[in-house]
Amino acid sequence: MSLLPTCHTLLLNSHGGVLHITLNRPESRNAMSLHMVGELRAVLAGVREDPQVRALVLCGAGGHFCAGGDIKDMANARGQGAEAYKDLNRAFGALLEEVEKAPQVVVAVLEGAVLGGGFGLACVSDVAIAHHQAQFGLPETSLGLIPAQIAPFVVKRIGLTQTRRLALTAARFDGEEAGRLGLVHFVERDAQAMAERLSDVLEQVLRCAPGANAATKALLLATADVPLGALLDQAAEAFSTAIVGTEGVEGTLAFMQKREPAWAKSSF
Repeated sequence: MSLLPTCHTLLLNSHGGVLHITLNRPESRNAMSLHMVGELRAVLAGVREDPQVRALVLCGAGGHFCAGGDIKDMANARGQGAEAYKDLNRAFGALLEEVEKAPQVVVAVLEGAVLGGGFGLACVSDVAIAHHQAQFGLPETSLGLIPAQIAPFVVKRIGLTQTRRLALTAARFDGEEAGRLGLVHFVERDAQAMAERLSDVLEQVLRCAPGANAATKALLLATADVPLGALLDQAAEAFSTAIVGTEGVEGTLAFMQKREPAWAKSSF
């Protein structure tokens, strides 16, 4: 069972195996404050061991996803010296790591501003759905800053060449271009189409076994840094565990009996 914290910068809505997490600071276009980072990390920790939560949907209130870091936090850190800036920056990097490694399928719904930290969050999602007019960008260098914690995840998402271009020009681009870059998977023209796409994606996710999804996600992420031989050894071990496990037995039996497996959901 999930242990969800009380949140002031997030709206949480759980239904049918899906936890919807809405960034809720619309007055600042959902800029990422240290408080919001802490609440997001607490939510992720609260659901990590809960097999009933099978997907996380990240979105923003007020027509924007996230406009980046909170300038007020940066101003407050100024009086505390460089170490405070370092801690502030690294906390966001820890959040990105935790979102990327979450055992659940993470779906990002992107509209309005998807800048800086918001861009980083998009890059650690498993599935990203964007409005065609959403505005993406890495504005840090135009402010005399660097996309310190975001850069590694952007490179993994769209490659070094495109990341260099975007980070070193602070160029803005729309959802259509995000689709061409491979940053997002689906680009939709209006709110209804985005909602329908999200529904379709979640329906697909819920047809998959949660434990198998978590193990598969971990395996895919490991391809970035585990040597091939060791990775294949790990994969064989994971496969043998899966095939004799509860999900593997149920999935095989359901296939033979021509029925839906126990984890499959027709609605959420």
